[in-house]
Amino acid sequence: MSKWEMVRLGDVCTVVTGTTPSTNNPALWDGNVKWVTPAELSDDSYIIYDTERHISKNAGLRSMPNGTVLLSSRAPIGKVAIAGAEMCCNQGFKNLICSERIYNKYLYRILKSKTEYLNSLGRGATFKEISKGIVENIEIPLPPFDEQQRISDIFNSVSILISQRKQQIEQLDLLVKSRFVEVFGDPVTNPMGWEIGTIRDVVHEVKYGTSRPAVEGGRYKYLRMNNITYGGQLDLTGLKYIDIPDSEEEKCVVQKGDVLFNRTNSKELVGKTCVYELDEPMIIAGYIIRVRTNEKVLPLYLSTVLNSDYGKATLRAMCKSIIGQANINAQELQGICIAIPPIPLQNAFADFVHQTDKSKFEIQQGLKQLELQYSALMQQYFG
Repeated sequence: MSKWEMVRLGDVCTVVTGTTPSTNNPALWDGNVKWVTPAELSDDSYIIYDTERHISKNAGLRSMPNGTVLLSSRAPIGKVAIAGAEMCCNQGFKNLICSERIYNKYLYRILKSKTEYLNSLGRGATFKEISKGIVENIEIPLPPFDEQQRISDIFNSVSILISQRKQQIEQLDLLVKSRFVEVFGDPVTNPMGWEIGTIRDVVHEVKYGTSRPAVEGGRYKYLRMNNITYGGQLDLTGLKYIDIPDSEEEKCVVQKGDVLFNRTNSKELVGKTCVYELDEPMIIAGYIIRVRTNEKVLPLYLSTVLNSDYGKATLRAMCKSIIGQANINAQELQGICIAIPPIPLQNAFADFVHQTDKSKFEIQQGLKQLELQYSALMQQYFG
């Protein structure tokens, strides 16, 4: 039980729902009034200073004052931010205008800790939503105002460090992209005049994974399309297990150096590619193509090309939809044009990437520790 007084949000905040002006009336749009939607909030959102769209004063909507806590109440429930300026919002929010009893940054942190709980309060058959009445009746612990500020400052300090680590990782990823262009040139224009071939020319084996389902206690770890990140990394979060007959092992087992290509996904994510760098054998699902390169290219070079802006644009342009999903088959993949630079240059680039990955790994370990610290603070103050 909390050592602090429990209060209803409706007793310490004014809860206001947003609205959307008529899209059929151009006079209500493209003015200088900020207007935010839930789609503009992410898990990392904190203070929103501007919005993607603006409306006219003619819309006559009630503005939320600077400092209002924005809580998305549907599609999705539980995204939180603070208005860094006066603004309006659509009906996907329940806005919390704080009274003098509650510090808005404290309220932001406590709502961030309650995403799962907020979703459990959702009502509706077509899509879940939390109503104004539900939000008003949510109870939270309310320490003295100076204690709220102190708690918020602690969270803010850890959040700043987390943000810095994420920025460092992003900068290292950009550094690798920049180095690729520096060494090999733009894949579109091929300014260095490298030999041009197709992926078919640089591979000696291309295999699909298995369509067998995952099973509890399976013999092999089972890689699926969600285990390949958009940035070209292998993410073993949520790993499943599988059993397959011995006769299928050779086809579906991946080994160190294999290029893994996600052939079916949404149009934005189809073609996610990574290099399998582990010594442990695993099984790939049917939505993944296993590619083994020949002596003409290194796996890292091929993966980097497919994850480049050129690669992603090429894949989006060629993929076709099957039952709402985009798909690229093995033959189409092998028909993609690719520059084939000298192996010594590819090796030099690979050495650079491996050194960069070491730095990134150290930063990622620090990031994990900070995120664990943040979670512990959530449990300590709001659990």
